[in-house]
Amino acid sequence: MNEEATLQSQLNELVRLPFEEIIVVVNGSTDNSYEIVRNHPCCATIVHFDSALGYDVGRAVGAKLSHSDILLFLDGDMTISVDIMLPFIYEIEKGADVVLNPISSILPNYDQRDSVSNIKQFLNLCLGRKDLNADSLTAVPHALSLRAIERLGAKVLAVPPVAHERAVRYGLSVVSSPVVADVINSNRLRKQNVGEENHVEQLILGDHLEALHELMETSAPRLNFPDLMRQRHFMEERKDDSVQNNLDHPDL
Repeated sequence: MNEEATLQSQLNELVRLPFEEIIVVVNGSTDNSYEIVRNHPCCATIVHFDSALGYDVGRAVGAKLSHSDILLFLDGDMTISVDIMLPFIYEIEKGADVVLNPISSILPNYDQRDSVSNIKQFLNLCLGRKDLNADSLTAVPHALSLRAIERLGAKVLAVPPVAHERAVRYGLSVVSSPVVADVINSNRLRKQNVGEENHVEQLILGDHLEALHELMETSAPRLNFPDLMRQRHFMEERKDDSVQNNLDHPDL
């Protein structure tokens, strides 16, 4: 997408760290994004697509091409400082497989949150990870270990909630960074991500429904929530009585 307004400053931050490789996926851009990356001294590997790949697909492309032990995912439409990036990397070095941006710490009270934040928290609750609150692979920055990439596969990163659900379900070490990157207030406003029921909101909600469906298929239909109110065995008894009454009917 068109990221020329912020891409230069983000690349400037990246060269301050000794990354083994920097992969930039430029897709659907009509501005100078490609030229900015090409001329930058970071010597990034550029993957260029004339058409837009769609939200989050670039992550899967970059992960597929990477050979690094630690992968840090960023978006070009905002600038994340080195001080914010480093804790994500350190957590992987300490043994974590997935490190999330702890955006829950800057969210308003639950009753004032948007539907996307609510469904993120609901997915974590269903996964038995109440401690993650609304932290999710949907938000950048986040970091993954090579072990996580090999276990999950790069392709699933195109649907972050499904990757998130599988990471927890597969028993990978999923933690939140000790430092938050405020991507809520720094995210660029576009026509696709503003307004009630905007395109991005609907996409993220749909991705979470896909993750919840997979979790239901692989664990339990009620997502391990007990049903303590409905005494369904009474209905089974009534059903048996109804069958017996029909058999005893004089016309039969």
